[in-house]
Amino acid sequence: MEKNIKLSENIFWIGKVDDRDVPFHRLTLTKGTTYNSYLLMTESPTVIDTVDLSFGKEFLDNLKSIIEPDKIKYIVINHTEPDHSGALGGLAAKAKNAIIVCTKLAEIELKEMYKLYDREFLIVGDGDTLDIGGKTLNFIETPYLHTAETMITYCLEDKILFPCDIFSTHVANYDYFNDMAKEDISADYIGYYKLIMHPHRRYVQNMLNKIKDLDIQIIAPSHGYILRDNVQSFIDIYDNMSKSTEINKKALILYSTMTGRTKKIATFIMEKFQEQNIVSEIINVNKVEKNEVIKAINEADVIIFGSSTKYADIIGNMEDILKELNAINLEHKIGAAFGSYGWSGEAIEVVQDYLNQSNIKVLSTSDIIKSTGMIDIEFPIRIRFSPQEEDLKNIERAVIYTVDRLLGIVPN
Repeated sequence: MEKNIKLSENIFWIGKVDDRDVPFHRLTLTKGTTYNSYLLMTESPTVIDTVDLSFGKEFLDNLKSIIEPDKIKYIVINHTEPDHSGALGGLAAKAKNAIIVCTKLAEIELKEMYKLYDREFLIVGDGDTLDIGGKTLNFIETPYLHTAETMITYCLEDKILFPCDIFSTHVANYDYFNDMAKEDISADYIGYYKLIMHPHRRYVQNMLNKIKDLDIQIIAPSHGYILRDNVQSFIDIYDNMSKSTEINKKALILYSTMTGRTKKIATFIMEKFQEQNIVSEIINVNKVEKNEVIKAINEADVIIFGSSTKYADIIGNMEDILKELNAINLEHKIGAAFGSYGWSGEAIEVVQDYLNQSNIKVLSTSDIIKSTGMIDIEFPIRIRFSPQEEDLKNIERAVIYTVDRLLGIVPN
C-alpha cells in the first residue's frame, strides 16, 4: 500500500502507482503511470476521482488508513473513463450515503457503467460551487478534454486545481511532486499533451480562458506528477502548444454533389482547415477542367475526395479524377474520403478503394487507432443526408487530426 501523501491541510493523495507496462488506448506506457485520487478531510469528507478497477482494493485500503468509506459525504468524478472511475462501484458500495458529483452527461454514463440507478447525484456545471465544510469546490466544465463529459474542480481555500487528465504525465513515480522528481519531467509532460490533448487544442484554449483568473498554487492531475513548483510554466506549455500558428501547407477538397449536401460538407471541411491556418481550396470537379484539378492535386499536401451516392456508385466527374491518381506521385500527400448518402453510401467506399490503389497516405479509422490509440477520429467521413451537430463535431476532430499528421505531431 502506498503511503498517503499530504498536499495541503487536510488534503491527501490516496491513489495508486502502476509501474507495469500499461496498455493504454492500444499503446503501451513503458514508464507506467499513476492513478491519482484525492481525499479532502473536511466536515463533509470528499473523494475526488478514483483509480483503475484493477487497483480497487488497494485504493479502498489507502482510503481506510485515513477514514472509513462510510464516512464519505461526496464523491467527485471529473471524468468517467475507467482509469479514473473504475473503483467507483466499490467505493459507492462502501460509502452508501455518499452523493456523486459530476456533469449531467457524466451522470448518464456513470449510472450505466456502474449500475448506480438508485444513487443520489449532484449535477454541476460552469460556475457551480459546493461547500464541503471548511473548503469550497468550484466546478468548471471542460468538454472534449478529452471526452465530452469532463470537468475540473478547484479548491478555493487551498488554491489547488484538480483537472483530471489535463496537465498529466504518464510516469510511474514515487516522488509524487514535480519538485521531488529525479529528472526533468518536461519531455513526458509534453509527450502526454501531444498524445491526449493536442487533437483537442481548440478546447484547450477554451479551458485556459476559464481558469486564467484562478490563483493556482498546486495542480493535482489524475496521472503522474502533482505540480507545485513553477506551476505557471506548465500552464504556459499548454497555452503555447495549443495556439494556432502559420503553417505552410495546403488542403484541397474535391467534391461531386447531387443535391448540394456533399457540397455543404466540403465547405465545412474547408472552413475547419482554414481555422487551423491551413490554406484551403475547394473544387466541384463537375465544373472545372480535369487538367486544372490535377494541377491543384499536385500543389496540395492533403486532398479530401467526396461524392454523393447514386446507384451504389460515385457521381459526375469524380471517377475520371480518381482514375488519374496512379499517374501522379502522391507519396508525400495525405488523402481521405467523405460523402453524403441516403441509403447505403457505397460511393464513399468506392472513393476509398481508389485511394488505396494509389500511393497516397490514406486516412482510415482502423489505422489511426492502431498508430495513436485515438478512437474518436472517423475516416472515411460518412454523413447520412445532411450533417447534424454531432457529424460536424466529428468532422472538426478529423480535420484537427489531419493537420496534426501534416505537422508530424501524431504518428503516421
